[in-house]
Amino acid sequence: VAMADATAERTASKEKNAQTVEDAKAAQVAVQQAMAVLKDFYAKSAQATALAQQTPAEDAPETFDKPYTGLLPEGGSVVDFLEVILTDFSRLQSETETSEAAEQDEYEKFMFDSKKDRALKENEKGHKSSKKQDKESELVSTEQELKLTQEQLDKALAYYEKLKPTCVDSGITYEERVKRREEEIQSLQEALKILQGTDLA
Repeated sequence: VAMADATAERTASKEKNAQTVEDAKAAQVAVQQAMAVLKDFYAKSAQATALAQQTPAEDAPETFDKPYTGLLPEGGSVVDFLEVILTDFSRLQSETETSEAAEQDEYEKFMFDSKKDRALKENEKGHKSSKKQDKESELVSTEQELKLTQEQLDKALAYYEKLKPTCVDSGITYEERVKRREEEIQSLQEALKILQGTDLA
């Protein structure tokens, strides 16, 4: 979204700057042409005696007897004013072109940083997605293993419950079992002596 906004803003600014530069160039050409016309006019008028009569009559009004130099006050003329305007348009063009270059550089840097950031986030997203799939697969495997282990435990417990009455709950106390075991061991030892041919004493 930010990249699209920046692109739209950059495009609008670029069009505006291009129009400003184009207008400034056209204005400079127009001012230069106007200055050329005025300079040419003043140059010709400086040598001409305008309104001079070829055959003046005696009752004719007084005419110009020196060249017309136009209204050129000491402080400056229309040409000087046009030169200031030309300089202003030239400066406007230069500043706009400099501003355009700076805006373009800033835009390109922003786009580069945004694309880099987006690529890093996409990469991170891919890693996290892969890790998530691995964990989900591991979870499924662990759940299956748990189910099998639980089934084995349930079977072992059922078998234990089946054997418990005959092995554990025989109704004989621990002391009686110890005594019976000792008697059984004694009788086995006697049987071994008999088999070995050892005389009983």
